[in-house]
Amino acid sequence: MSEQVPEQPQQAPEPTTVEPEPTQPPQPRAGNGDGVILDLDDIHTYYGSIHALKGVSIQVREGEIVTLIGANGAGKSTTLRSINGLNRPREGTITFKGKNITGAAPHKIVAMGLAQSPEGRKLFPRMSVLENLQMGAFQRTDRAGIREDLERVYSLFPRLNERKAQKAGTLSGGEQQMVAMGRALMARPQLLMLDEPSMGLAPIFVEKIFEIVVEINQQGTPILLVEQNALMALDVANRGYVMETGHIALTDDAKVLAKNEQVRKAYLGEE
Repeated sequence: MSEQVPEQPQQAPEPTTVEPEPTQPPQPRAGNGDGVILDLDDIHTYYGSIHALKGVSIQVREGEIVTLIGANGAGKSTTLRSINGLNRPREGTITFKGKNITGAAPHKIVAMGLAQSPEGRKLFPRMSVLENLQMGAFQRTDRAGIREDLERVYSLFPRLNERKAQKAGTLSGGEQQMVAMGRALMARPQLLMLDEPSMGLAPIFVEKIFEIVVEINQQGTPILLVEQNALMALDVANRGYVMETGHIALTDDAKVLAKNEQVRKAYLGEE
């Protein structure tokens, strides 16, 4: 990861920010040495006249899992759409691997090494599992590398190897989520964004999905995780950001956030 971290501008209200040491040591990759692979600086994104993101600033460092939690409508998915180029911010800067990608075309952002598994999976239901996975590598020409990554996906998700000829639309919800994550991995991302990977899944699949999230990270891929299951997200993450109505209300080490009384009442269902 790589990049000069821009000075954070003054904004109101300013969230209380603590920069703890990550619980896992950052894994060395290409960068300027500051350990930041993705940096959002004072991002403002609109839907027409609706001010959806109001000065969002977040960072993801090499080797980390960073989670973004918050209620429905807080702006979590809009933050990802701002990063991947689907919703261009009107103000602020997004830097990935030391390069300004604010307003870049989505396919160029993917080619740079930033891939996403979207909310709702968005598979091609009439195509096979294998064909869906191959779509994740549509911009790549390195056939040997594609075959290698396909084997990696099958090692992470053995069930997909068993069902590679099956139409994706006939899979269970958990299996479809595996395809969506595998498809994103086929782009060989240097940062993987996951949008609500546990949504609509049975508890046994939720646990398995999060185990695989940790394994992907341990293999060297930083992850930005948007997740409504705050308890599970904070359990696997290094750091977390809490979003409220388009701004960052709180950021801290994930384990500290999990013990925060305000977070536990608002997002973990405690009285």
